[in-house]
Amino acid sequence: MRVICPHCLSVNNIPHKESYTKANCGKCKKSLLETKPIELTNSTFDEVVVNSDLPVIIDFWAPWCEPCKMMAPNFEKSAAKFPLKVLFAKVNTENEQILGSRFGIRSIPTLVIFKDSKEVHRVSGALDEAKLSGLVSQFI
Repeated sequence: MRVICPHCLSVNNIPHKESYTKANCGKCKKSLLETKPIELTNSTFDEVVVNSDLPVIIDFWAPWCEPCKMMAPNFEKSAAKFPLKVLFAKVNTENEQILGSRFGIRSIPTLVIFKDSKEVHRVSGALDEAKLSGLVSQFI
């Protein structure tokens, strides 16, 4: 399966397994199991979403948004729970207004889940860690 490196955004082909003890990027050699959310821009968005065989959950947020700030730690904790199961990404709608417009983001935070390069689900509003993990589990 194709997996995006959270460090250098390179596409890696790895065997599909139920769990992994070790998986490193072929380019930067860093661990693919370090599942921190990656920051997407207009120039990286399509390449990441199209080349990931994993579901991609994207948090559309803004730095001035209080609910976004409240949800950010939950998003990071959830990312750590799903190594090589889901790719977590963030789009700063202040910096990437084209992406916000392209996906019709009307309120933030908005989570959009992509599977096989297509949007399959969307939810607006801050989620706590349990609700976020439950939502993510539906799409694995």
